[in-house]
Amino acid sequence: MHDGVFITCAVTGGGYTTHKSDKVPVTPEQIADSCIEAAKAGAAVAHIHVREDNGMPSRDVGKYAEVFERVRDSDTDVVINFTAGMGGDIVLGGVETPLPPDEEGTDMVGATERVEHVRQLKPEICTLDCGTMNFGEGDYVMTNTPSALEEMARQMTEIGSRIEIEAFDTGHLAHAKDLVRRGIIPEPVVVQLCMGVPWGAPDDLNTFMAMRNNVPDDWTFSAFSIGRNQLKYVSLAAISGGNVRVGLEDNIYLDRGVLASNGDLVDRAVTILQAQNYNILSPQQVRDNLQLTKHG
Repeated sequence: MHDGVFITCAVTGGGYTTHKSDKVPVTPEQIADSCIEAAKAGAAVAHIHVREDNGMPSRDVGKYAEVFERVRDSDTDVVINFTAGMGGDIVLGGVETPLPPDEEGTDMVGATERVEHVRQLKPEICTLDCGTMNFGEGDYVMTNTPSALEEMARQMTEIGSRIEIEAFDTGHLAHAKDLVRRGIIPEPVVVQLCMGVPWGAPDDLNTFMAMRNNVPDDWTFSAFSIGRNQLKYVSLAAISGGNVRVGLEDNIYLDRGVLASNGDLVDRAVTILQAQNYNILSPQQVRDNLQLTKHG
């Protein structure tokens, strides 16, 4: 166990949540405001996706730039963490005719295009989804081939953004350790244990401990679960030696039937951690610990 814990707020994601809660931010202004709200509540890191005006996920560099500039121009400090997971989505054409893939749901682009927003804006952290998996229902596959991951990691390192590995199963951790061993992902190594996403690692205690026990001692890890177990994982992540992630990307409720804002979820996480005598780390402390460079 440790005393210092940082909170990441995943403010919007790209899932189909905007029709379930009007508190999920959509526009760049709303997303930036959510980042600032979360930081004021105690989050050191804001994990950021952007969306189209209709709420669908987006890779628009201009939208990332607007969020980045609004957050940096505010009087509130927060570590900026951009997803680089977009552009690896394939929806097959069906169980009998998988090819060609479904054009409406498929968004597959090359490694360079997937990190273009990172290259232009240089966030302190960007994510690397370290594996391919069946993600939810139907014919959708989250696709990250070994060669694509190696190239994305190489470009992220060249840009100067710290890589946050996102691991959805133990095999993803094994691949990540190989990338670190070969020098493709540099130290200090940061990993997010992503629990409860169908059909990755379930969020039961035995599976979580298998994930946690496969994290090398010199890596910094955070952990979260989606849905109703998100706030339970605040305690579980911290007591297992890790850091915390909450936010509307992963869960839209504060209590049963009560819709949350990002600030609400961070505030509840702070309450849980402080009740257990954890010190909540500031953005600058996270930068110092993870050797991050702030741009913009």
